[in-house]
Amino acid sequence: MPTSARQVIVVGASGSRASQRALRWAADEAGRRNARLVIVRAWQPAEAAFYAAHAEQPDAAHQRQAATRELASTLRAAFGENLPPRLVTEVTEGMPERVLADRTADADLLVLGSTSSPTVVGRSVGPVIRSCLSRAHCPVVVIGPQGQHEHHAVALQTA
Repeated sequence: MPTSARQVIVVGASGSRASQRALRWAADEAGRRNARLVIVRAWQPAEAAFYAAHAEQPDAAHQRQAATRELASTLRAAFGENLPPRLVTEVTEGMPERVLADRTADADLLVLGSTSSPTVVGRSVGPVIRSCLSRAHCPVVVIGPQGQHEHHAVALQTA
């Protein structure tokens, strides 16, 4: 947990409608807690298979710009022109599940969006949520398709 008085809520943004719902929920929660809201958009470089035809691949700078534009579009879709206070955005290269789990080291809460309802038997959450549930250093809230939320407390291990 952070040592400062202001809490930190980290939310993953993938550009999906699920992440837009998670952003809105996290912003409401940050307002209630007077917390800083850290929105993270992780991206991985596109890699062509060695056996594939060598089509023109965008370089890392262009891929980062595309991820940044996507994050801006997601923020507009979620909030319009009224961005929440104490908002920080981050566009980071890396596997989303690793980037998000790492960002929880100094966070009070991680919020993720899911297209699967957490209450439907037989429906599975995706690999990013599954990984974050096992690796996060703070409680995790998963926002379901209808704005439902389910809290997941994560046991912290000490060395």
